[in-house]
Amino acid sequence: MATISTRLKSPPAAPKPAEQDLGRFSNEAPVQHGGFGKTLRIFWNMLFNKPRSTRPVGQIPVQPLTREQLLAAPDHSVFRLGHSTVLLKMRGKFWLTDPVFAERASPFSWAGPKRFHQPPIRLEELPPLEAVILSHNHYDHLDHKAVVQLADKTRYFLAPLGVGDILVKWGVDASKVRQLDWWQGTEVDGIRFVATPAQHFSGRGLFDANQTLWCSWVMIDGTRRIFFSGDTGYFDGFKRIGEQYGPFDLTLMETGAYNVDSAPCTHAAGANPASAYRPQGPLAAADPQRHFRPGVPCLVRTFRPHHGAGVGAQCVDYHTADGPGVQLEPAGAWICMVAGSGNPGCTRAPCGLRAQR
Repeated sequence: MATISTRLKSPPAAPKPAEQDLGRFSNEAPVQHGGFGKTLRIFWNMLFNKPRSTRPVGQIPVQPLTREQLLAAPDHSVFRLGHSTVLLKMRGKFWLTDPVFAERASPFSWAGPKRFHQPPIRLEELPPLEAVILSHNHYDHLDHKAVVQLADKTRYFLAPLGVGDILVKWGVDASKVRQLDWWQGTEVDGIRFVATPAQHFSGRGLFDANQTLWCSWVMIDGTRRIFFSGDTGYFDGFKRIGEQYGPFDLTLMETGAYNVDSAPCTHAAGANPASAYRPQGPLAAADPQRHFRPGVPCLVRTFRPHHGAGVGAQCVDYHTADGPGVQLEPAGAWICMVAGSGNPGCTRAPCGLRAQR
């Protein structure tokens, strides 16, 4: 069988690596920031003027998972564990995105955004991981305690530039860490991973803004192609990613983490999560969904304003430029990229998206 690298299309134009200015990374296109005053206003409103609707009224459904279920699951199974944490099973091994198991997405145990429900499986119960795939260093995507606990049971950590240095400082063996610039790729166990651009920012403190890179990821397993957006606002980089690596069989899209006023350029938002990535007018030609296969399954994680970890995912059965059909899936939902996967709980067709009830 031909190696994956021989299947990759040549880019329409030479992709540009991420740019740095005085040691700080920047987005492909200028992003408007409201300045220090607006940032203070956002935090003031979050602390003292937060609407009651930012927390769910009832109990959020969670489907508990066990290690036995994971081991018995067929290849190309996908498990949503909460927020941006998704467990994929490919080639009989497990791959985990942005693992966050902490009670709060914060440097403090007593303050900061608190998760809405516990993960469907305890971190200690996860099977050995072939790789952890990281999108950026924000607290709701990079959990110090989780990384330390996973270090011994994870073969590789794939990260954008600078984030790998954080992992090494936390005690992860440097030989396990692979750091990539935008458009750079690496192969693990026959699966190709490419760090692709996103429109976002980074930082874990007051003085390290944008000193590490942020990215989205393309994963290519034979004929199966997956896109993981990480945190991002809409930008025309989606078009280039789709042209270079699409169409995708599964898309993991971030949307709805913030209200429109607070971070419109760096987080996708919309009344309907499925429409968050659907531009109108002249930008419609750059719609990334035109590079998804017809009937593609799409897992979209949604949150109320200001990051409450774990609300629930939207499974978009028909997520194309012609219009989506949306169904809600709880944390712990078992999804397969292939129809007839052997999951006895699978009842939904014809798009090939299966969920265990």
